[in-house]
Amino acid sequence: MDAAIDAVRVAGTPQGPVPVVVLEVEDEDDVVPIFIGFNEAVSIDRGLEAEDIGRPLTHDLLLDVMEELGSRIERVVVSEIESGANDRGGTYIADLHLQTPRGETVIDARPSDSLALAARTNAPIEVTEDVFEDGRDDREKFEHLESVRDVSGEF
Repeated sequence: MDAAIDAVRVAGTPQGPVPVVVLEVEDEDDVVPIFIGFNEAVSIDRGLEAEDIGRPLTHDLLLDVMEELGSRIERVVVSEIESGANDRGGTYIADLHLQTPRGETVIDARPSDSLALAARTNAPIEVTEDVFEDGRDDREKFEHLESVRDVSGEF
């Protein structure tokens, strides 16, 4: 299923504020929220905004190294959700599909890192049907949340 990054927001939880990247899925009303770390959220947001801060962040560096070695990102696939303890939450799994001088290769990667790279390259993003069904949530729950950009100085 084709997807795109809709927003990078911050949700209030009992444990405090937690960044969430919201994926919208083509032809669907629901979204797939993936709760991520603050640094990754800022990196995704900067990638979406094509913000140059002078020195490369880790994701910029990785992308530069990949390109220097002749590789490029073909697509990102959020491929599964591993069940959490007591069926609470879960860990999202992503595959980073690369075209290299030796052919196509697939790298296991965190969705947050994969999405940070996709945001910088405009690489297509996909979610499997199982991920969509297991992770889907009402879009309205996330529309009122603040952008990570608006709260980044508070952390």
